[in-house]
Amino acid sequence: MALRSPVECSKRTAISHTLGNGMHRLYLLPILLLPSLLAAADLAPTPPMGWNSWNKFAEKVDDKTVREIADAMVSSGMKDAGYVYVNIDDTWEGERDAQGNIQANSKFPDMKALADYVHGKGLKIGIYSSPGPKTCAGFEGSYQHEAQDAKTWAAWGIDYLKYDWCSADKVYKPEEMPAVYKKMNDALKATGRPIVFSLCQYGLQDVWKWGASVGGNLWRTTGDIEDNWKSMSTIGFDKQIGHEQYSGPGHWNDPDMLEIGNGGMNRIEYETHMSLWAMLAAPLLAGNDLRSMDDTTRDILTNKEVIAVDQDSLGQQGRMISRTGVAQVWARQLDNGDLAVALFNRGDVMAEMSVEWPVLGLTGKHKIRDLWHHANMGAFRDQYTTEVAAHGVVMLRIAR
Repeated sequence: MALRSPVECSKRTAISHTLGNGMHRLYLLPILLLPSLLAAADLAPTPPMGWNSWNKFAEKVDDKTVREIADAMVSSGMKDAGYVYVNIDDTWEGERDAQGNIQANSKFPDMKALADYVHGKGLKIGIYSSPGPKTCAGFEGSYQHEAQDAKTWAAWGIDYLKYDWCSADKVYKPEEMPAVYKKMNDALKATGRPIVFSLCQYGLQDVWKWGASVGGNLWRTTGDIEDNWKSMSTIGFDKQIGHEQYSGPGHWNDPDMLEIGNGGMNRIEYETHMSLWAMLAAPLLAGNDLRSMDDTTRDILTNKEVIAVDQDSLGQQGRMISRTGVAQVWARQLDNGDLAVALFNRGDVMAEMSVEWPVLGLTGKHKIRDLWHHANMGAFRDQYTTEVAAHGVVMLRIAR
């Protein structure tokens, strides 16, 4: 059956059918993309990748640090792995001049020069503001200066805006939130400069249902992540369920920035963090100090096989397809027909886990590749069984 009008797209998406045992089988269906979403897809066709200052530096970010991070993004191999955006979070803002134009504070003496430096590295630069009078840290927000600020950022050469609700609740009602974000989106578009628009309002008002319609390229689905297993796993496993249908090229569910390398979790847990974000088709915004990361952190963040799942052009968010106690199996359809499958063990002891082909809509023998060990495991019939470390993951690519 052919689906047409207004715009036909050859992409595929998956729906799941609940089986009697509570598990799900994946099915492929064609999807349609509206013109507005196609335009957004041009700006963020895959989940944005880059770095954000807040998780590691908070208010201690400055011009020198950002330049050094840009240097390290290139020298460490992060850029080659796909990380592009160098994003300055809160506390860069100064006062407004007599004409109301926002100024950077003394930590950032020349934003245009900083943007030029980052661009000179083949990277892009992002900035932060709030639709309220003040940012989360109490600095100048964009309230009643939306168009003016957008023009300023465009003149500086900004490529990405994180727009954080914070004090907006003091001047707007909750139901006004979509219109407030659309106002800034319109201001950004009026500048003529392509600027990725990141909605940061913690999943309020079911943002995934309207974020794309107001121009959002990504939107936060939860509160802030913390660098510990409980926070990461709760946000990644529990808080994303049911949002899959709202994610796709140009508009992404955002479970917050990566904590990999900040020290609050071990290597196994950070591999789970990276794998889960990749299965969720989530933005990958590193939050560590790229200048001093160890080999383990770099290897996790630059695992090209895992990144390839996150950046798959089909743009389909993965979902949990089976669960037995603390063991969960997630699956994600990939553009070439392969399946990304992740076996997650949320428990405190090693566990044997299996994924059965009928749950994936597969029969017969299929080749498997382990994406963390970079190893072809062979061809398996009917199912695949393996041991998964406590708080760990085995992430697979299964050929059809």
